[in-house]
Amino acid sequence: MAIVTLLTDSGESDHYVAAIKAKILSTNPGLPIVDISHKINPCDIAHGAFVLKSVFRDFPKGTVHVVAIDATGSKGDAFLAMQLEDYFFVGVDNGLLGLISDKTQQNLVELNTINAITTSFPEKDILAPAAARLASGVAITTLGKALAGYKKMTNRHVKATKKQILGHVVRVDGFGNLITNIEKEAFEILSKGKVFTVQFGGEKFRRIHTQYNQADQGDCFLLFNSLGLLEIGIYKGNASELLGLSYDSPVNVIFEE
Repeated sequence: MAIVTLLTDSGESDHYVAAIKAKILSTNPGLPIVDISHKINPCDIAHGAFVLKSVFRDFPKGTVHVVAIDATGSKGDAFLAMQLEDYFFVGVDNGLLGLISDKTQQNLVELNTINAITTSFPEKDILAPAAARLASGVAITTLGKALAGYKKMTNRHVKATKKQILGHVVRVDGFGNLITNIEKEAFEILSKGKVFTVQFGGEKFRRIHTQYNQADQGDCFLLFNSLGLLEIGIYKGNASELLGLSYDSPVNVIFEE
């Protein structure tokens, strides 16, 4: 049996998450279920994709990820089961799954094509049973008809030259820290032997920390986090509020020859 994870925008004050779990367990009561998050902002594809991309590879290969963000989707969006990087994903073809990896899927099928049902709660009635069957060892190819592709959305990409890296904030986390799309690997290559300045919101910094607590309380810190992304924060404070920055705010690294 494989692990089943849940990522939803259902919140925790209603019955929705419990109902999804109940459906999974009614199919196979032995399946382990792990909550990734149920506090994704409602219908926020970018938020859900960032969280899923950040953590799905930390689970064992073969894990089944139920992705129920904007689960009803738009008119015409299909329900999918996909094998990608040796993991399984069950969700809606609303563009979110296209943001988590640049690799080509190994298998892709459309759900709810065999004895199709109409439901206002597809997370429970379509996604949960498919996930339970996958986690129980059922072949993905038996769950629906094969598809050639799915929706791909464009992630925010940095622009890099020998003189600068132009990036953006891609997530404000629960601490108010600003996570950017500037990767440590690119920074280390371009900054080698050069003086650099990180600019954002009218601020300029020339130091990258390695630990959060290297900054004094209330001071700004910059570091490359566990995801290998440049993060800006206020130690024991809220950087987004205090610096006036939010999702998509520009963050630039300037190199001096």
